[in-house]
Amino acid sequence: MVNWIISCCKDLWFRDRNEVSPYINDTAVRIRAGLLLAIPIYMAFTLFDAIFGSDWVITGEVITDTLETDFDGRIIYSVEAVKRTFDYSTQTWVLFYALFEMISGMFVSTSRLSPTILLSSFLAKNLRPVWKPLLPKRFAWAIGASFIVTCLIFFNPETFAGWVNAIAGSEQLPETYNYMPSWIPLVLVWVCFGFMWMETVLGFCMGCKVHSLLVWMGILKEECEACNNLDWGDTASKR
Repeated sequence: MVNWIISCCKDLWFRDRNEVSPYINDTAVRIRAGLLLAIPIYMAFTLFDAIFGSDWVITGEVITDTLETDFDGRIIYSVEAVKRTFDYSTQTWVLFYALFEMISGMFVSTSRLSPTILLSSFLAKNLRPVWKPLLPKRFAWAIGASFIVTCLIFFNPETFAGWVNAIAGSEQLPETYNYMPSWIPLVLVWVCFGFMWMETVLGFCMGCKVHSLLVWMGILKEECEACNNLDWGDTASKR
């Protein structure tokens, strides 16, 4: 049991950590995607409440009839209410953790820092491994990281605008209102949820497919692992 735990912590989900082009266990990748699926679900509910929820909070318990009606004949009541304010501190920290998970999974050296990689490696230890190259997964997680950064900007528009304006030396972005349309993060969250659901349930990696398409189109250059690892001595001995 101890050796099993040590081996799991040492190798994680890698076939061989010393490979030039690392391969990872896709079974563990799917488990990890299922664990991280909670984040886009949480963000989807947050965005739905922020975008479609009421902008007002009724603070008083007394609702007074003004004895007046509007143009449609509806009775007008007087209530105590305040403008609703949003604090996205928790959401920001959740997004920073999700960004950390995306980045840590891209590299062998940082993968040991990811709690979900360690946990998914434990859960997949006794399951049949399915080895797939890390490079396409790295591209898929880079897409996820870009989605997360966009949501971070939506939840913290003043901070991001302050950074941009300080670097530019002039007011390039407004700091008094949210300049990003609300539909952008809402769409990205549901796209992210769909991608992770397909990874978890169907074993279909959309980011990997996009990576393959870009390689096929010649936009990305991927080294030929088989060509780079030919053993010429072994080949000559077989002649």
